[in-house]
Amino acid sequence: MDKVDLKDLDIEETNDWIKKHGLEQYRTQQIRRWIFGHHIESFGEMTNLSKDLRNFLASSCDISQLKAINIQSSLDGTKKYLFELEDGNRIESVLIPEKGHYTACISSQVGCAMGCAFCLTARQGLIRHMKSSEILNQVIQIRKFMDEPEKLTNIVFMGMGEPLANFEEVKKAVINIISQDGLNFSDRRVTLSTCGLIPEIARLGRELPINLAISLNAADDTTRNLLMTIKKKYPLGKLIEALRFYPLPRGRRITFEYILMRDINDRLADARRLARLVKDIRAKINLIPFNHYSGSPFSPPDKDRVLEFQRELITKHLTATIRKSKGSDISAACGQLSTG
Repeated sequence: MDKVDLKDLDIEETNDWIKKHGLEQYRTQQIRRWIFGHHIESFGEMTNLSKDLRNFLASSCDISQLKAINIQSSLDGTKKYLFELEDGNRIESVLIPEKGHYTACISSQVGCAMGCAFCLTARQGLIRHMKSSEILNQVIQIRKFMDEPEKLTNIVFMGMGEPLANFEEVKKAVINIISQDGLNFSDRRVTLSTCGLIPEIARLGRELPINLAISLNAADDTTRNLLMTIKKKYPLGKLIEALRFYPLPRGRRITFEYILMRDINDRLADARRLARLVKDIRAKINLIPFNHYSGSPFSPPDKDRVLEFQRELITKHLTATIRKSKGSDISAACGQLSTG
């Protein structure tokens, strides 16, 4: 009989499993508290359960973990984790220091099928989707390595892979991340970034109360087609129309991520097109100078051009910030994750 990984179950599925095996319903909360609250690694640690029950759980269930193969530390305090999954595939995750707290950047796929020209992960292609347990185990494992785990307050799905292409597993992972009987993160501090899968964006808005970020990178279809193959299926006009109807919770905005590449999308004309494109959307724009890696045909603009681009957006009454990429000296910055 195949063992069930308890980290792959949400509370309803755990309840169903408990009921199926004739156990008392309160065991659901006990078990989830141990797994997600105390981050135990074995059933023997569940000290308020009888020995017989612990033995039964050990014979029929698993508590999965990721194997940390390597941890790199950046000069700016960023840490990059290379994790090995049960089948030997590997993924990378990043811990980013912020003012007073930390953000974990986690992966949702081994590799990626989206083919974005500026992204190193894309060169691997898609190897497979990750399971929900593998997704949230990144958060659990990173916490265990931290001296002050309580300072990990933010989660961003901006690592390897397109989260919305693995919707069901990502959804289950998010539910366990934000549930009070799960990892208990605030849904206001969880952000999912997508290159623009329109049907799944609509599902996200209906089914999960987390923040949405759009990897935009161009304000016209010609340039976006050069950078992102997703444009061929979902052109900008359809994407922007979908975002106008996105059910934003009160006080929140959609984040547009715009990676600036020299002489590709960094001109004042590009800034003006971007301002026109998003003018009717409750949004903020993160400007990200391209993070170079070996073999890439792209390069970042100079600092003055980045500032000029930002000023142009601000004059159009848009919120635009320049995001300083962290961890570039260990290839942990935006677009640099890869295990290939």
